[in-house]
Amino acid sequence: MPALLLADIDVKDPEAYAEYRTANPGVVKKYRGRYIAVGGDVRVIEGDWSPRRTIIIEFPDMAAVKNFYDSPEYVELRKIRWKSADSRIVVFETMAESAG
Repeated sequence: MPALLLADIDVKDPEAYAEYRTANPGVVKKYRGRYIAVGGDVRVIEGDWSPRRTIIIEFPDMAAVKNFYDSPEYVELRKIRWKSADSRIVVFETMAESAG
């Protein structure tokens, strides 16, 4: 079952975060992820959530998300993200069979 990774990133150090932003797409692709949304206009229509930089990545399944997140490449990249941004990330399964 496809899984979506939803990240809300509040960039604190744009220069440092640029390294993460540049390298991450190759790692996502290697682990069979595909970007659904990156940044763009976000409008909260209910609640008090204040997302900053919103990213949605689709993976074929939860195992693929785990392989990506725990990969040696991403372990190094997330250290950069942790130093340069505050992050909130959730992963959830979808009902549709649309990952590819």
